[in-house]
Amino acid sequence: MFTNENQGRSKSKVDFMDHSFIQQPFPVYEKLRAEEPVHRLLLPSGHAAWMVTRYEDAVNILQDSRFVTGVLDNRNDETEESLPPHQAIISRNLISVGPEDHRRLRRLIQKAFTPRMIERLRGRIVEISDELLDKIQAGNTREFDLIEDYAFPLPIIVICEMLGVPLKDQDKFRAWSNTIMESVSNPQMNQESDEVMKAFVNYLQELITQRRNHIQQDLISDLIGIEEEGDKLTEQELYALVFVLIIAGHETTVNLVGNGMLALLEHPQQKQLLMDQPDLIQAAVEEVLRFNGPAEISNVRWAAENVDFQGIQIRQGDMMLIALSSANRDSSRYENPDTFDITRKVNDHIAFGKGIHYCLGAPLARLEGEIAINALLQRLPEIRLNTDAELLEWRPGMIIRGLKAFPVVY
Repeated sequence: MFTNENQGRSKSKVDFMDHSFIQQPFPVYEKLRAEEPVHRLLLPSGHAAWMVTRYEDAVNILQDSRFVTGVLDNRNDETEESLPPHQAIISRNLISVGPEDHRRLRRLIQKAFTPRMIERLRGRIVEISDELLDKIQAGNTREFDLIEDYAFPLPIIVICEMLGVPLKDQDKFRAWSNTIMESVSNPQMNQESDEVMKAFVNYLQELITQRRNHIQQDLISDLIGIEEEGDKLTEQELYALVFVLIIAGHETTVNLVGNGMLALLEHPQQKQLLMDQPDLIQAAVEEVLRFNGPAEISNVRWAAENVDFQGIQIRQGDMMLIALSSANRDSSRYENPDTFDITRKVNDHIAFGKGIHYCLGAPLARLEGEIAINALLQRLPEIRLNTDAELLEWRPGMIIRGLKAFPVVY
């Protein structure tokens, strides 16, 4: 299964969509790092790709200008003009555009999405955490679902309030987001995903039209108004950005909180250490991001030219996938990488990427994760799993690493 087939450009038989892999991918990644670190695979879509699994290789590709991002690849049958309107309107986003466009978009967006603005959210995030925990503790049972009742609503409330989106629509966002994320590596969901994308874009059109007519004190209004040296976001770029903020703006934090609490509950000594020393929370969040981060695979790169990479001939147009979850467990970079240690000193993980495409929302995700986890431990110190860890189900797909449900008791 793990024989090195790269030189012949054939595809190995590792099934990254298999249930057993999704449940426990790390032993597979460890073997790949040792035996086939630049791994050839066939995606469910039928496209072939290279998967990079070692830390040093991952960092190199993430920062190498010869590997570029983009919604479109070099196939002649896929051009921007050929995309359906509801896909084309969100195609030019921060994740998908190339370096020059990315720098321009990032420069504009950072005028509204500032560190000061994020830090101002601290008090409100604390309030939301307390409100959610009040509701949990007011229930008739000491059992609850940590994802459903806490990890999901917290970041979706934050992003909705930031953007000025009605909170009543949060369940729509969750359903849309789940479908879109899972369909990325599941062609059987293409029709369902297509319908969801149409509904999402129609929603954004109505929302942004409302803001243009009635500017308010929210991030969408700020994004409409930002300008630098005569440059502004185009209509298409505005739609794409709001789309990404809603999807990525809550997905990352949901799974950071969920994965973080699972790691702490499975390592009770680390949980107790954090409860005794809550000021370790920043280091704890960084260790969660390394140990079992919310993103399994980075956004796709394409080889812009022929490249000899680690003795492998990468051809122009080849698809490159960076296995973030694997790179962050690489023993050549980290001592005892499979050990969860919130006092770890060397922790230069790549859970949020590297280089120019480093996640713009990383500071917000970190802040939400720190507040949410500490609040949960301080308010519910006896919290524990309400099932066997082996029975927990991880969400399908190759993009997001997160639990479907997380039953706990306190």
